[in-house]
Amino acid sequence: MSEPKEKEDPIRLHKEANTLFEAGKYKEAKDAFLRTAELYKKVQNFFDATTMYYKAGEAAYMMKEYEEALQSFLKSADLSFEKKFDRFGVSGLEYARDCYKALKKTKEMKKTEKKIQETKKKLEETF
Repeated sequence: MSEPKEKEDPIRLHKEANTLFEAGKYKEAKDAFLRTAELYKKVQNFFDATTMYYKAGEAAYMMKEYEEALQSFLKSADLSFEKKFDRFGVSGLEYARDCYKALKKTKEMKKTEKKIQETKKKLEETF
């Protein structure tokens, strides 16, 4: 008989990922942030899931892996907007814009900038 699989604790993994990031171990941190995001989504902790995608993007960005960073920032932004965390979604889009710039994808960069400005304007009108 095999041993029962230990359940992954997203809070513990979240802390480990932050520690790895702070130590400059960006590859390991990115992987841990992505895993943590999925665990948080499973338990419907969407705010922390968006944060973990964002942090995975930051780790990839630090390694100049702009395509991977872009995907993580867009996941963070999409989930943020879906769950009405609009201000956090804007932050994800701002980093996505920076990734497009680094990748020299001017058309996508301008399109993202327009969406950022539209969203900021909408947010200002609601307060």
